[in-house]
Amino acid sequence: MAAIDCTLNGAPARIEAEEAELLLDVLRGRLGLFGARFGCGAGQCGACAVLVDGRAVAACQTEMGTLAGKSVTTLEGLGTPQRPHPLQAAFLELQAGQCGYCLSGILVSAKALLDRNPDPSRSEIAAALDGCLCRCGAHNRIMDAVALAARRMREGASA
Repeated sequence: MAAIDCTLNGAPARIEAEEAELLLDVLRGRLGLFGARFGCGAGQCGACAVLVDGRAVAACQTEMGTLAGKSVTTLEGLGTPQRPHPLQAAFLELQAGQCGYCLSGILVSAKALLDRNPDPSRSEIAAALDGCLCRCGAHNRIMDAVALAARRMREGASA
């Protein structure tokens, strides 16, 4: 076991883990953070996406040993029920999900997009979410919710 020092959801963290242990297993099994979900196990469905230094990555493919000194943000780090992130608020308002299994990965992937591009086009939103599979068919509402959150975040930033 190694002590891996990183930032987790905005707070300093020291996580005891094997260097080859997968981030998804540590988040869910040891830290009780259930936002990232196991989907395909091959890093191709997006259900397990988290942010590492602001970039969406597949937690099912990310080894703990690569995280020393980095910042990890999970769905739990985006907002709270009392103060949801604008993306979470827009998804709720537009009912941009059905079963919700994929939404944590979609939300963190959308956050990575909006952090680097606060005014994305619809095609840029689609490209950013291309690695996130949603089998419920809520794609149009998901796209609309990301666009709505982007607009609200831009308006809030300029106010």
